[in-house]
Amino acid sequence: MKLALLGRQALMGVMAVALVAGMSVKTYADEGLLNKVKERGTLLVGLEGTYPPFSFQGDDGKLTGFEVEFAEELAKHLGVKASLKPTKWDGMLASLDSKRIDVVINQVTISDERKKKYDFSTPYTVSGIQALVKKGNEGVIKTAADLKGKKVGVGLGTNYEEWLRQNVQGVDIRTYDDDPTKYQDLRVGRIDAILVDRLAALDLVKKTKDTLAVTGEAFSRQESGVALRKGNEDLLKAVDAAIAEMQKDGTLKALSEKWFGADVTK
Repeated sequence: MKLALLGRQALMGVMAVALVAGMSVKTYADEGLLNKVKERGTLLVGLEGTYPPFSFQGDDGKLTGFEVEFAEELAKHLGVKASLKPTKWDGMLASLDSKRIDVVINQVTISDERKKKYDFSTPYTVSGIQALVKKGNEGVIKTAADLKGKKVGVGLGTNYEEWLRQNVQGVDIRTYDDDPTKYQDLRVGRIDAILVDRLAALDLVKKTKDTLAVTGEAFSRQESGVALRKGNEDLLKAVDAAIAEMQKDGTLKALSEKWFGADVTK
């Protein structure tokens, strides 16, 4: 009987330890990234800062653009401020992985491949892949098949490079780690076309005073969302709720019309 009693006591002890451990795990889970963001008072946002009209330096040297203002409004809805961290695209997701930033807001297309590694918010813009050429060459490229045999510039590691490699054969793909060089190479004829976001293409044509031109229809529908590391459900839910609020109160539509002259959020 003593042995049985000792056995029961031992079992109760194990259960007590397990219960405490379970409570500790739950407490740790509750102390997630959202709480860290709120305690810090800032949301660390990764973006390029060289990608007009989404994020770029204004005449006053400060970052501005659609995604800059979106990030600031998103942070405000979370009860914190946005701390913007300009980062080259080819190192941005690595910065997210290493926890140097909390989220990426940089026209990251939501794809099945990316969803294997990252979580995404509900989309905040809807666009597509657009070919951009030097003014006067609009008739050369009308469909994706017309890219065959052409020198086409894309951002290194972007969804444009991924799409091009997967969907069109026989293309001379030129990769770039910054946008200004890519645009300049197109202007001087080193490449025949570039693939960019449709929204960025329309803005770029306007700002370059018709030296470049949009050609053909957009090649695919793309939805962009806020990218987060997996395992941060608390922050993901808060971001989704904030985006829903911004859609409901008209904030997101107003930002869209300010920067694009149209509602590009749906």
